[in-house]
Amino acid sequence: MGYYDDHTNLERSNKKSGNKAGYFFSSLVGVIVGALIVALAFPMFDGGSSSTVSNSDTAEQATQSQPISYDVSSDVTAAVEKAGDAVVGVTNLQARGGMFGQEGEAQEAGTGSGVIYKEEGDSAFIVTNYHVIEGSDQVEVTLADGTKEEATVLGGDQWTDLAVLQISGENVDTVAEFGDSQALKPGEPVIAIGNPLGLQFSGSVTTGVVSGVERTIPVDINQDGQVDWQAEVIQTDAAINPGNSGGALVNSQGQLIGINSMKIAQSSVEGIGLAIPIDMAQPIIEDLETKGEVDRPTMGITLFDLANVPAVYQQEQLNLPEEVKTGVVIERVVPNSAAANAGLEDMDVIVEMDGEKINNSMELRQHLYTEKSVGDDMQVKVYRNGEMVEVTMTLTDDSQL
Repeated sequence: MGYYDDHTNLERSNKKSGNKAGYFFSSLVGVIVGALIVALAFPMFDGGSSSTVSNSDTAEQATQSQPISYDVSSDVTAAVEKAGDAVVGVTNLQARGGMFGQEGEAQEAGTGSGVIYKEEGDSAFIVTNYHVIEGSDQVEVTLADGTKEEATVLGGDQWTDLAVLQISGENVDTVAEFGDSQALKPGEPVIAIGNPLGLQFSGSVTTGVVSGVERTIPVDINQDGQVDWQAEVIQTDAAINPGNSGGALVNSQGQLIGINSMKIAQSSVEGIGLAIPIDMAQPIIEDLETKGEVDRPTMGITLFDLANVPAVYQQEQLNLPEEVKTGVVIERVVPNSAAANAGLEDMDVIVEMDGEKINNSMELRQHLYTEKSVGDDMQVKVYRNGEMVEVTMTLTDDSQL
């Protein structure tokens, strides 16, 4: 019994010793394997970290040494590049009184813009607004590169607000190309180029669209508070400010389609710029360049609106029927004029021309200047002493008076 117990105890003791050795060996192997894994893994992590920092530094250096640039070319930049250098500054110089009544040196009285539209021989020709050069003793033109040239005024027309200048063509490199203003559509992009607020902002570019075509704007030519003319214009929302007058309105192809002229300057109005259509301006420009004035037919009369005559005088002195409330009164007929040759007399009241009712002097001029030419016949109906009289006159020009 004792042997059996000793053997059994020994066997149990051996089993316990064997288990402890196995556990120890297994733990030792695990520690060794773990150490190897960590040792192998650390260089990989370290290398990855070094690589990340290195790549970041390289990218930063590349960003600093190679700045990014973009191609910003567009229809607008191409149009401005084509037409921009044809737009010039126009300075109105007027002599100021000096001491002891002597004439002083010419000084700047105002600035505007102009467009070089033609180069011929040694000369270049510029179109601008009449009001830009009105009253000038000298006119100076500043080219896009800053070169200044003395200009000769070939002619001006107050009715269309256009004038033509001539300068030396020696330093002129760019001439504007005429477009077709009759083809313009509302919403079409346009670009205004000029010198707003003076030459310090020369070559300024503003963009917009055609807001309206064939607009008519009342114009008071002699500043007497009465409308003398209806100017046909292009309306745009491209910014046109003082100094832009006479500058270029171009289409997206860089073609000249208008001469910037007027802006409605009211506190309640924004974004209404006006330009003279180039199709209407071209024959005026040609006349001013070649003749110094515009060939327009004339009747040879001085006149005033019937609406300005008190009702009592309309009845008692003009003997007009009560239903006649509008028309144009002939104040004086010039001898040997078209009106005189047709038999018109002082105090005749014009009410109709070529079958078109005439309400005032502005409508009379509009019909005469836009629908008739020198040498044309015109049918005129007038009231004389209460009776309707119809005459036919052959229109002449001012040179024949």
